[in-house]
Amino acid sequence: MTDIFDVIADGTRRDILQLLLQRATEGDAGTSVSQIVSELGISQPTVSKHLKVLRDADLVSVREDGQRRFYSIEVEPLGVVDDWLVPFLVDAFGDDAPDIDLTFTALNESAAHAAGVAGRAAASAKHVVTTALRRLGA
Repeated sequence: MTDIFDVIADGTRRDILQLLLQRATEGDAGTSVSQIVSELGISQPTVSKHLKVLRDADLVSVREDGQRRFYSIEVEPLGVVDDWLVPFLVDAFGDDAPDIDLTFTALNESAAHAAGVAGRAAASAKHVVTTALRRLGA
């Protein structure tokens, strides 16, 4: 399996992932190669090459509709990045994490979906940190 850090180290792949995430939060069911080419201003062969790497790393899924392919982001594999990064954040902030005053209002469907994705990622990160601390006897 490809190292996810190698995959996301490339700026073009990060741009593609960011575009797919943005589209997903807007309720888009998939983004075509031609839409990615148009949005990012890079060639079709370059986009296809990077999409293959992202598919191989399970960071995107593809849905075929006739001759066209529509790509969507898969955020679950990025949990590996969270697992690696969260201990650094805990070390950096410890108990001095900044307080944030959040005022909640009704969210539209795409914002609610994005909040759900972020919430699941935060819950996963909390679980990883709690498990690591338990293993360390803290």
